[in-house]
Amino acid sequence: MNLKPHFSRFLEAGPGRAGVWATPPRFDRLHFAAHSHHPWPDVSFEAQQQAWLDAAAMMDDKWDHVFGEVIPSARSRVARVLGLPDASTLTFGPNTHSFLMRIFSCLDPPVRVLATDSEFHSFTRQSRRWEEAGLAIVDRISAEPFDSFPERLTREARAGAHDLIYLSQVLFDSGLLLDGMDQIVSSVPENRTFVVIDGYHAFMALPVNLGAIQDRVFFMAGGYKYAMSGEGACFLHSPAGYCPRPVDTGWYAGFGQLESGVGEKVAYGSDGSRFSGATFDPTGVYRMDAVLRWLESEGVSPIEIHHHALGLQERFLAGVPDLGKLLIAEPGRRGNFLTFRSSASADRYLALHQRGVITDYRGDRIRIGFGIYHDESDVDRLLEHVHEIGTSRHQIRH
Repeated sequence: MNLKPHFSRFLEAGPGRAGVWATPPRFDRLHFAAHSHHPWPDVSFEAQQQAWLDAAAMMDDKWDHVFGEVIPSARSRVARVLGLPDASTLTFGPNTHSFLMRIFSCLDPPVRVLATDSEFHSFTRQSRRWEEAGLAIVDRISAEPFDSFPERLTREARAGAHDLIYLSQVLFDSGLLLDGMDQIVSSVPENRTFVVIDGYHAFMALPVNLGAIQDRVFFMAGGYKYAMSGEGACFLHSPAGYCPRPVDTGWYAGFGQLESGVGEKVAYGSDGSRFSGATFDPTGVYRMDAVLRWLESEGVSPIEIHHHALGLQERFLAGVPDLGKLLIAEPGRRGNFLTFRSSASADRYLALHQRGVITDYRGDRIRIGFGIYHDESDVDRLLEHVHEIGTSRHQIRH
């Protein structure tokens, strides 16, 4: 797979010397935070321009075009990736947090929530605030030890004691892939329990097929990470029959009602549009549609993307010195990034950043992500930097 030429605008751009210190020993712009902000392929530039041109040409009439052509096209492409036979279960929004809040608004407090202790910051912060306000009672299952995690999670889900179960398909702070997602979902005994899957670290990173559980789960993800489409292009799949009238709602949820006026009762669509919010910038959806169209034209699916990333991971692991404990060693149990635990993670991140090598760290964990804009030469350059900071006497800033 050689897709690097399709990222020329991002890879040939540069902010200059982006390091932490004024005189880095060697500067080499490399982006290995592919679990976060990916470079965007060149087709997204033309898509962004097209969004501007459409706004200029159509002004208010652009919304007919956005809802009539742009969103249906992107929605169909997302549905194909997720194995959904009906794209109308999907709706778009500016971020996944807005979807979470609408889903939560369907439930009566205090909401009994089951989650893990390794959910992304947005959910962790919000769920803690719900607890402070007396709106939720949250049980958090520890992800570690990893080997027993699926069993412990399934046991709690099977207990049927929760109104809302919220899980990430790939844990952001370790890269652990949730084994047996279908089995975990099917173990939930109460149909009234809402099951929400945060798929942000799975969508366009590895194969995801919701076919067997599409009638049971909410699934949300977006373009910022592996879909390489940037901000403002998130989506939610909602199963039919679950919360026909969210309390948290915006005028897009009743978009088709505008011409006829508002009735005595607030109306909603019967499809995924019932979870829509209010006005947002559609440019991200233009970008996502263009990127997914480009990948389709190249014959590149998530399974090829995942295999490419795993191959680069193995090349890196074969040459890397000690970066700490590799949290998920088995390739079949992790997503497209590696996570190492070490007390020196922050120092290593800073030393690499000084050289123009972008990774990231969370506490004592450094994360290194691999994408389709990488090739083996990029991994080899990364290894050179890792070896150099390991032997440098000035590796750590005091």
